[in-house]
Amino acid sequence: MKIIIEESVKELARKAGENAEKIINRAIRENGEASIIVATGASQDEIINYLTRSDNIDWSKVVFFHLDEYIGVSENHPASFRRYLKERFINKVDDVKEVCFVEGDADNPDEEWKRIGSIIADHDIDIAFVGIGENGHLAFNDPPADFETIDPYIIVELDERCRMQQVNEGCFSSIDMVPQRAISMSVQQVMKSKSIICFVPELRKSVAVKDCLENEISNMYPSSILRTHSSCFLYLDMPASSKLEKRNCTEFVLEEIKL
Repeated sequence: MKIIIEESVKELARKAGENAEKIINRAIRENGEASIIVATGASQDEIINYLTRSDNIDWSKVVFFHLDEYIGVSENHPASFRRYLKERFINKVDDVKEVCFVEGDADNPDEEWKRIGSIIADHDIDIAFVGIGENGHLAFNDPPADFETIDPYIIVELDERCRMQQVNEGCFSSIDMVPQRAISMSVQQVMKSKSIICFVPELRKSVAVKDCLENEISNMYPSSILRTHSSCFLYLDMPASSKLEKRNCTEFVLEEIKL
């Protein structure tokens, strides 16, 4: 894992975006296309803004997957992650090669996670864009996360802290309105990605970042598993990194830290 810390979120997004451009374009050169996973949510806005403005990627050679979707939520719902991706990413770039959405409102959720899982199983993922939840979750794998399943997508129960985060971000008016279940990409599927860019701004993520980096690698801190990935880049702004005891981070490669 490499950790990059910047004062400006826009500068952080630029560095993450430039790294992503290199990874995607290398995959296109070598394989004729790139397969990527895209995260959603307020914390991902700046990195997505950078990528949608990029003139350096041929999106017609890129296959999109996304991490998760609420069960029972249509893509017309304001909190739908499919809607987020369409409005903020897909509709802002040139025609993409393929978009593989998780259909959270499918009649049979069990059939849906199997369907989307069978599609992603045919793709080697070149880069996954992820974040870290306030409870440390990776995708919607809340603690204690399942580190063992090899199913690409699974049905998960959302814990109260995760659901409250969705309220605080303005996705829902109250916790009672937040679905209790979702279809989520599994931890092992995320970790199969050749490279991972984890983009984590904002003070509200600082405790989760500290837990991820300074506690043991454990399913109680789901994002801590990212430390085991050989090509994971963690991008933090100053508020998100504010609780780190950097002198204790000797196992990490700390890069371009500006204090």
